[in-house]
Amino acid sequence: MDEMEEELKCPVCGSFYREPIILPCSHNICQACARNILVQTPEAESPQSSRASGSGVSDYDYLDLDKMSLYSEADSGYGSYGGFVSTPTTPCQKSPNGVRVFPPTVPQPPHPQHLLPQPGSLPPIPRNSCITCPQCHRSLILDERGLRGFPKNRVLEGVVDRYQQSKAAALKCQLCEKSPKEAIVMCEQCDVFYCDPCRLRCHPPRGPLAKHRLVPPAQGRISRRTSPRKISTCTEHELENLSMYCVQCKMPVCYQCLEEGKHGTHEVKALGAMWKLHKGQLSQALNGLSDRASEAKEFLVQLRNMVQHIQENGVEFEACLVAQCDALIDALNRRKAQLLSRVNKEHEHKLKVVRDQISHCTVKLRQTTGLMEYCLEVIKENDPSGFLQISDALIRRVHMTESQWGKGTLTPRMTSDFDLTLDSGPLLQTIHQLDFVQMKVPAAPMLQLEECCTQNNSATLSWKQPPLSTIAVEGYILELDDGNGGPFREVYVGSETICTVDGLHFNSTYKARVKAFNASGVGQYSKTLIMQTSEIAWFTFDPASAHPDIILSNDNLTVTCNSYDDRVVMGNSAFSRGVHYWEMTVDRYDNHPDPAFGIARGDVLKDVMLGKDDKAWAMTDGGISKGATIGVLLDFTRRIVIFLLNDEQQGPVAFEAIEGLYYPAISLNRNVQVTLHTGLPIPDFYTPGEADPTSSVC
Repeated sequence: MDEMEEELKCPVCGSFYREPIILPCSHNICQACARNILVQTPEAESPQSSRASGSGVSDYDYLDLDKMSLYSEADSGYGSYGGFVSTPTTPCQKSPNGVRVFPPTVPQPPHPQHLLPQPGSLPPIPRNSCITCPQCHRSLILDERGLRGFPKNRVLEGVVDRYQQSKAAALKCQLCEKSPKEAIVMCEQCDVFYCDPCRLRCHPPRGPLAKHRLVPPAQGRISRRTSPRKISTCTEHELENLSMYCVQCKMPVCYQCLEEGKHGTHEVKALGAMWKLHKGQLSQALNGLSDRASEAKEFLVQLRNMVQHIQENGVEFEACLVAQCDALIDALNRRKAQLLSRVNKEHEHKLKVVRDQISHCTVKLRQTTGLMEYCLEVIKENDPSGFLQISDALIRRVHMTESQWGKGTLTPRMTSDFDLTLDSGPLLQTIHQLDFVQMKVPAAPMLQLEECCTQNNSATLSWKQPPLSTIAVEGYILELDDGNGGPFREVYVGSETICTVDGLHFNSTYKARVKAFNASGVGQYSKTLIMQTSEIAWFTFDPASAHPDIILSNDNLTVTCNSYDDRVVMGNSAFSRGVHYWEMTVDRYDNHPDPAFGIARGDVLKDVMLGKDDKAWAMTDGGISKGATIGVLLDFTRRIVIFLLNDEQQGPVAFEAIEGLYYPAISLNRNVQVTLHTGLPIPDFYTPGEADPTSSVC
């Protein structure tokens, strides 16, 4: 619990909280310290709106409260509270934020005898008093209630009390006049610890005291911790108990607040239900933070091991370097000193970076652990209203602390390897050019998943070298499998770090990996990336492979021809696996032309009717007219082609034993115009079958 101690100390006095109050910003401060840092704004410059302190200000009121910077010379808030240990002696002395510090004792005019303050009472808070949070530097004008308008943080007070009791070596008698002796019993009814003489003198076992229960001090300490605390009362209506929770203002309220106060129109819920809800939220938030703390502990172990490895590798590297340099003649001595200096600098740089990271991570982990322990102690409290006064702030702190352990925080900033090797082969006349050279293969590249994607039957992959790698890379080798669990094959070799692979199979799952190489050899593969190509094919006519007489329009979806002879045009996507379906509508049909619709290989003849050679399979004019729709169903699982005309199948099966790589194709002349429709589902009448075991796919 030592890490929690910082959570229990006042930011002003640096001691454990005494009678802490909760500021509207959810930060805590001792009540005495709050009185010491009060400042008084000028009468003529005070804001016209009297804003209530404590419960009267919501989290969103800070937009207005920030206007207090009008009274600040530097607009920086309190930079330090060291000046408030001894309060100023004059009302005109300036505080760090430029306003006058109100002294603890203000001369008052003579009072009538019956109005004199009671001995020991605190002086009244003057009008226009302002308090600034020492942690977030938010300023707030106090209302007529002064510091009484801020709720007391009884939960924090209880945690501080338990913490201090756990640190006490032994419980002392509370009735010894001079040096308290060690207590031997505690009376549960009197709630007092007694030593043996004081017990006999002040708590005799007779009379009414005989019925009191005396327990050992340790047991009494536990009973104190678990005893129910006093019921909280409203800061607005001191005689009313807090019984409900205002959801809008995020604070407990009493019945009278709902009847008369500003909370009457707000949404309210039962105090007990909200207590349990916020305890659950805080516990859930702590689970995530606990995981981060565990990761941080493991990360610290990793960093400490890195320090040892760096030291070992540095010693080994230095010894090797000295041995190589000592083997050379006197001409190498001056150069040897320079190289040693470089190695030492690299060594110290690595150690400094890792040690700095260890120090930073240790401080953050200590703060995280302290917050966790503090939150766990707060959860143990059985005071709903007191818990709800601080639960929102604690939940935000837990989430904010967890986010600080975000991406990159638990990643080493330095490697433990020395990626430099001395090459002692050059001749003596080149000693003055002696330098470190890299003799290691590159590290495995990292695939950048956010930039890798598939579109239709194309895949784009992007990669980079690890951020801490300093080894030179000459190029990369990208490999893909065949989309069916087969062996990998090289699809790209070069120096680029992004590559698009076209012509993949539709509705197929591919595996991709990449490795780097340099003059020393080929490095390790990256992690394997699994990609899925499009299930349905979207394609257009391909102007690059079409006959020159072909005319394309409508984003290459509509085709005609400027010749009376038949000319061939193909789609820009090829198929060799799966089931595919597309349609073509006849927009113009003059003088009884003879178009042909079907599939073709890449080397089909482009100046004859489709199907006239052994490179294509097509359906020719058979009841086709203007407005007709021709459908082509290509099923590689059954190795067949089926044609449809106006949604009616034309015969059972047009072609069988289809295998290889095929493109959608059409042949037509100038009397025909056709529009292509792709990305269509398989017709309802057709049920794809299992693959033929005798089929083969290119």
